[in-house]
Amino acid sequence: MQPDFSLAALEKENLGETVYNRLAEALMKGRFAPDARLTIRDLAQSLGTSVTPVRDAILRLIQDDALVQKSAREVRVPVITPDRYREIRMIRLKLEGLAARETALRARPEDVVRLRNLVERNEQALAACDWAAALELNQTFHFALADIAGLPLLRGILHRLWLQMGPLIAEAYQPGGRVMIDHHHELVKAVEAGDPDAAERAIESDIGDAGSIILDRLTARSKSNAGEL
Repeated sequence: MQPDFSLAALEKENLGETVYNRLAEALMKGRFAPDARLTIRDLAQSLGTSVTPVRDAILRLIQDDALVQKSAREVRVPVITPDRYREIRMIRLKLEGLAARETALRARPEDVVRLRNLVERNEQALAACDWAAALELNQTFHFALADIAGLPLLRGILHRLWLQMGPLIAEAYQPGGRVMIDHHHELVKAVEAGDPDAAERAIESDIGDAGSIILDRLTARSKSNAGEL
């Protein structure tokens, strides 16, 4: 009789996925700064787990380009260059523009309510200077477009891009202020009106305006680092 390992395998798989999701969420929320060094042992202790699922999660995040391995013992959050950011922004404009168009064409009344609720809660978080909550709501709003549009493959691609973008958006969210949310109101109106062109313009303006703030910060950092050499 063959032993049944299914339960143990399932538990191990679920734990690994949970650890990966926790670390991915932390990256997208900017809890790890660019160039921060991560150690498997410290993360395992923080998560209350063994080193194995953390090591596996880190390897997945390296494959996602969300982390970089400098050496056998050194893993860091990548420092995104201005050129790298421009490429990510260009891809986001196309993909999130598509998500916005499809959302305007497919959204049901309850979807419009969902989007409006996210924007209203984000406004409340901004008014309270709760930047962590505002940042999370901003991310949820963007991902909601792909969900409402019924584009799960696109959402997966955006997930990988946002893993790289998280630390940058987190740094820029507070100084960005209303730039980070104003176009969300326009987008909700476009979705409610069923206007895909206006929805696409709104998300492009959102990414473009916020991107200008992020790019200015990246360019300044790049020049500062060059001057230190």
